[in-house]
Amino acid sequence: MNILVFGPNGSGKGTQGAIVQKKYTMPHIESGAIFRKNIGGGTELGKQAKEYIDRGDLVPDNITIPMILDRLKEADCKSGWILDGFPRNKVQAETLAKALSDAGIALDYVVEIVLPRDVAKLRITGRRLCVNDNNHPNHIAFDAIKPVEKDGKLVCRVCGGELKTRADDQDDVAIDKRHDIYYDDKTGTMAAVNFFKGLGGNTKVISVDGRPSIGEVSEAIMQQLA
Repeated sequence: MNILVFGPNGSGKGTQGAIVQKKYTMPHIESGAIFRKNIGGGTELGKQAKEYIDRGDLVPDNITIPMILDRLKEADCKSGWILDGFPRNKVQAETLAKALSDAGIALDYVVEIVLPRDVAKLRITGRRLCVNDNNHPNHIAFDAIKPVEKDGKLVCRVCGGELKTRADDQDDVAIDKRHDIYYDDKTGTMAAVNFFKGLGGNTKVISVDGRPSIGEVSEAIMQQLA
């Protein structure tokens, strides 16, 4: 089962991806990790990507998508995968769909976690990241996933690890910039979601309300996955 997951920053898509990963024992692949692996490993694609990154430019799709395809062809992906963080716009969605088709790789499900923009923003400002695992959910505003206090400071509720905040999680301008890209239904990420909704074929799009609890959202997703 091959799954592409979408959701705005603050929707909990990383958390939901980890839940699906655990249930189906498949790799949860994040696009940023693919970049780090290729650049750190000195692959030819990684070297090309680094040149763009060092200049402060976006890495073009003709480098990014081959890196993603290489990852999806690795042995641990034979029984399925979850891809998170790509595509981010309509052109990338179209290019990725064609590349997957050309490579004979099926896209079985597209999971969309739907969340109003104002709610997504509130969730971002209260989230805390575990230094041991970013998929450990911690949020100061939600009782179910509140960090725990130890020796006078808040620590990860899952593993007791140190918590940190991303600087851009506390920056209204940065948050709005990320959400401008995601909620753009003309050329941005929402346009990519809509592309997959109209793709047809054997790809099934699952849209779930991201406002309920983590458990309720995961249950809604699981009910629709084979």
